[in-house]
Parts: sequence; structure tokens; C-alpha cells
Amino acid sequence: MSGKIELVLADVDGTLVTKEKILTERAVRAVRELRRRGIRFAITSGRPPKGMEMVIRPLEITEPVAGFNGGLFTRPDMTPIEARTLPRAVADKTVSILRDHKVDVWVYSGEDWLVPVRDGPHVAREEWTVKFPPKVTSDFGAALDAAVKIVGVSDDTGLMARCERDVQEALGDTASAARSQPYYLDVTHPDANKGGVVASLSRMLGIAPETMATLGDQPNDVLMFRRSGMSIAMGQASDEVKAAATFVSTSSEEEGFATAIERHILDGGAS
Repeated sequence: MSGKIELVLADVDGTLVTKEKILTERAVRAVRELRRRGIRFAITSGRPPKGMEMVIRPLEITEPVAGFNGGLFTRPDMTPIEARTLPRAVADKTVSILRDHKVDVWVYSGEDWLVPVRDGPHVAREEWTVKFPPKVTSDFGAALDAAVKIVGVSDDTGLMARCERDVQEALGDTASAARSQPYYLDVTHPDANKGGVVASLSRMLGIAPETMATLGDQPNDVLMFRRSGMSIAMGQASDEVKAAATFVSTSSEEEGFATAIERHILDGGAS
């Protein structure tokens, strides 16, 4: 990588925050220093945009927020910019495949998060993460007319790997399907993925992808690694994710985000 970095785009969970969802003071200082040097900062996540308010406010983010892996862009005050929803037929097919695999199904539609059971796997953790409760229903009904993201959930990681493969094969290019965690399979509009976030921010902000630096830790982050000029994987990422990145930092539990910004952008001559 040579030349100027104009925008840093970071994944949230496992990158910008620790596994306990803590945004460290050192991370806040790193973002402030980026801004002081004229480098813009944006975030993207599988979370809904309002689930990122806990980092938007302390970081004083002014750039578009890419929720649902690019399925919904909002301004930092949650005013919608653009949404990419799944076609109803694709949503129906996705739910059917996930249920056939005996995994729990979550649907995000509009401002609603719908789950089949209140005490299902990872529901409590997700509620703690996004800071709002789900609605419990066994019938997703009209919510599938405007589904931004459908999630398959199971602690059986082998099952989730098979489910990911089967959903990808069944849906083809009609949707984007990738695990954001070993136990989550996110299904979104085909253009709603981390690579699409790079392209959308390039268009919205007038910034060339090669002048962007991206940071992440999961396989779905590789898509944005491939489209940006610089990419940095967190230290706890898999070997596959690390191999796709320009650089590898320390883990998110060891200030991996701040270390990456300080070492490769602020002190690395790319700014």
C-alpha cells in the first residue's frame, strides 16, 4: 500500500469493540487522531444501525452507517439513506431452508427484530449487544415483505457450516449468505455485503476504494478486504482471514483496532 488513506472502514464486533462489547479509550483516541489528520471514519456491521449507537455517539461519527452488512445505510441520527431488502420469494425460500436444517430463524424487517422463542440460542446476548428487545412470533408474515436480513442461529458449528453451503448453493446470486460468527448465518440482498459497503461508501462520499483501509476479523470481512487499498485483520481471526489481509494486528482483546490504526495508518506513512 502506498499513498494517502482517506477513509477507514471498521467492522464493529471483534474489531472495534472487544468480545464484551467494550469500546476502549485507546480506540476512541485513535479515531479522534484520524479525524484530526483529515481521515474519515465509518463503521459497518451485521447489527441493525440502531444497534451501533453505543459506538456512534462516543466516536462522534458523521459518515453513513452501514447496518446489516450494507443492507441498510443511515445517517448517524438513524435517518435512512438507502435500504436493500430481500425479494419476498427469496426470503420465503431462505426461511424454509433454515427451518429444514433445524436452526433458529431471526428476521430483521424495518425496525423490528423477530425471533421464534424468547430464550433461544444467543437471543439474550444479541439483545445485550444491540440494546433493544426482539418481538417473539412463530409467523413472520408480512415482515418477509421487507426483510433486510434473515439469520440462521445454532451452536452446532458443523451444522452451521453445512447450512451456509446449502443456502449459498440454493440461493445462488439472488442473495448474499455468509457467517458473521461461527453460530450466525446472515442472509441479505446480494449487494448487501461488506464488499458492497466499500462500493457504496465510495459512491456516496466520492472516495476511491484504493484510498480506503478496512479492518475486520470474520470471513465476511474478506469481501471488503478485497475491494479496499489496505486491509487489516485482527489477531484472533482465522488463518484464511489473515491471509486475505494486507496486515495482521493484535487481537481485539489486546487493543487490536487501536494498534492497527496507530501502526499502519497514523505512523505508517499512509496518512
